[in-house]
Parts: sequence; C-alpha cells; structure tokens
Amino acid sequence: MEFEIFFHNDVYNDLKEIPKEYLIKIKEAINNKVKEKPEFYGIPLKGSLKPYRKFRIGDYRIVFKVKGNKIYILAILHRKKVYKIAGNRKT
Repeated sequence: MEFEIFFHNDVYNDLKEIPKEYLIKIKEAINNKVKEKPEFYGIPLKGSLKPYRKFRIGDYRIVFKVKGNKIYILAILHRKKVYKIAGNRKT
C-alpha cells in the first residue's frame, strides 16, 4: 500500500532544533521505513497518545498516526520533550 505523508505545521520548527546528522537519518527513516510499513516499524503509544505510534532514531522520536493510506506526523523531537509537545498538538 502506498502511504501519503502529512506533517503538522509545527514539525518544520521541530526540525530546526535537530542536528544535521540526525536530520539525514530521520529523512531516510521516514522514506524507507515509516512510509513503507508504518504499522510494522511504529511502536504503539499509550495513554493520551494511544492512537499514535513512535519511531526511534537515537535520542529523537517521530510521533505519527496512520489513518487509511495517510500518515500524519505530529512531532519530531528529542525524547525528553516529544511526548509532552505531541500531546499538546493532538488532532
């Protein structure tokens, strides 16, 4: 199944905080893993972020939701703050 990716508007600001070497890894992970098999690679979250999944790249996390053939990326941030910020951005 071909998945289409949508980013929350604030994700672009998230990316400004991430070192360049991680940005490359994140882009590869989104294109080669998350986009291809999101249910396989994304670990389900619990609590208030239950419908969302996470994908780990070192100390950074991609928080996303799969809905049909669409992937909604909510946040891409350091693990220390990603869940709190993602919780505030939920749609």
